[in-house]
Amino acid sequence: MSFTLLIVQTLNGLQFGVLLFLIAAGLTLVFGVMDFINLAHGVQYMLGAYLAVMFYALTGNFLIALIAALAAALLLGLLLEFTVFRHLYDRDHLEQVIATFGIILFLNQGVKVVWGAAPLSLPIPDMFSGTIVLSPGILYPVWRLMIIGSGLAVALLLYLLVSRTRVGMLVRAGATHARIVSALGVDIRRLFMIVFGFGTMLAAFAGVMIAPILSVEPGMGDSVLILAFVVIVIGGIGSMRGAFIAALLIGLVDTLGRSFAIDILRLVMPPSPARTVGPAIASMLIYVLMALVLYFRPAGLFPAKGR
Repeated sequence: MSFTLLIVQTLNGLQFGVLLFLIAAGLTLVFGVMDFINLAHGVQYMLGAYLAVMFYALTGNFLIALIAALAAALLLGLLLEFTVFRHLYDRDHLEQVIATFGIILFLNQGVKVVWGAAPLSLPIPDMFSGTIVLSPGILYPVWRLMIIGSGLAVALLLYLLVSRTRVGMLVRAGATHARIVSALGVDIRRLFMIVFGFGTMLAAFAGVMIAPILSVEPGMGDSVLILAFVVIVIGGIGSMRGAFIAALLIGLVDTLGRSFAIDILRLVMPPSPARTVGPAIASMLIYVLMALVLYFRPAGLFPAKGR
C-alpha cells in the first residue's frame, strides 16, 4: 500500500463525494420537502452534461456553456414539474416510481435521438487543464481540485440559504410540517416548484463538472441515482447536513475500498483468493455501510428534526 496512492485516492474519494452531494442535495430537498420519489433526478444530471457539450460546441467558452446549461436545465426541470410531476404529488409512492421511471426511459431515448448514442466529451478549460504538485512525486489534476472546491462552495451556499434565509426557513418547515406551512398561508405549490427547480440545477451542475472527466452518454445518470438514494438513507431524509456528510463518507469508502481492498485482504489470506474476493467486497462496501447505519440508526445519521 503506497502512501502516495493513499493521498491521491483520498482526493478522488472527496471529489466523488462532493459530486454525490450535488446530486443528493437536490434529491433530498425534493424527497424531504415534497415527499416525492423522483427516479428521474439522475436524468437531470445527464441532461446537464449533454447541454454543456452542446453549448460549448456553439460558443467555445466553458463558462458560457456552464451558465447556459444550468439555465436550460432549470427550464427543462420546471417544464417537467409543470407538465408531469405536480400531478403526481398527491399520488402514492408506487405511482410516483412508475411515472418517473417512464420519464427515465423517455429521456434516455430522447438524448439518443438528439445527440446520438455515441459517447461525447467536454474539454477541460485551458486554465484548469494542468496538474498541481501536492508533494514531491505527487501530481494531481487541477480540474479535480476544482470539482472539490466548487462542491464545497455549493455546500456552504446551501447551508447559508437553508439556515439563514426565509426561503430556507420555509424549506425546513416544509420538510417536517408541510400541511401546517400550507395552512399558514404559504403557497406550498410555489415552494415545491422552487425546490424542484433548485434541485434540478444542482444535479445539472454535477453533470457539467464531471463531463470533462467521464464520457457523456445515455443512461449516465442511472448509476449515480442509486448512490444518491443511499446518501439520503445514510444521512437522513430531509437533512442537508446528513446528505453532505454521507456523500463524503460514501465517496471515501467506495474509492478507498476499491483501491485497497485487495492489499488489505492479502494481510489475512493468500494473494490469489485476495484478488478474487477483494473486488467483490469493495463493490458491496457502501451497501454494507448503509445496512449498518439502518441497523443502529434507522432514521439516518442526521435526520431532519421532526422526522
